[in-house]
Amino acid sequence: MATVDAIHMATIQVLAAEGLALCTTTRVAERAGVSVGSLYQYYPNRRSLLAAVLGRHLDHVAVAVEQACITQRRKPIADMAHELVHAFLGAKLEHPSASKALYAVAEEHGGTILVAHAKERMQKAVASMLDTATDARFDDLNTASLLTMSAMIGPAQALLEDDASAKFADVLRAHLCTLIQAYLRAISLLVRTGKSTE
Repeated sequence: MATVDAIHMATIQVLAAEGLALCTTTRVAERAGVSVGSLYQYYPNRRSLLAAVLGRHLDHVAVAVEQACITQRRKPIADMAHELVHAFLGAKLEHPSASKALYAVAEEHGGTILVAHAKERMQKAVASMLDTATDARFDDLNTASLLTMSAMIGPAQALLEDDASAKFADVLRAHLCTLIQAYLRAISLLVRTGKSTE
């Protein structure tokens, strides 16, 4: 497994330093300190290597969201929004150069299917969490979870592409918490009264 980890890290380093076009199996093997033959024992071609690295990254982000959603079940919307934003951005910004480099892979090499699967996992987790909110209920959990995730994905990508500072990341985190909490309140029905919050 250490060899696979080294290959994955080397792939991200080559992507970040040289871009997708120059991210070849030869360069990755050289950076990882393994032979090209060793790399091919794990990945038969460049496409499968890039897909595996992207898949691992997306799984890391999805697991962070899923775990946050599990821990926030049966909590108020404010707590849910706060923890969800912190989990998602925490996973995306843990290794910003990797996240940024992998956006190029996501557009090619079967990445759209992997991204769609990760989004589906996260939306399902968010919907399940929202269904347990102690202070609200939702008539359309699928739309609520889709828009909640979309509200975070776009700004996170912009943050990474612009190489924004850590200070701005903190500001974005706070704004996203406010945005998502306000959105969820606006579309929810109060548990107490059963009336719309609008």
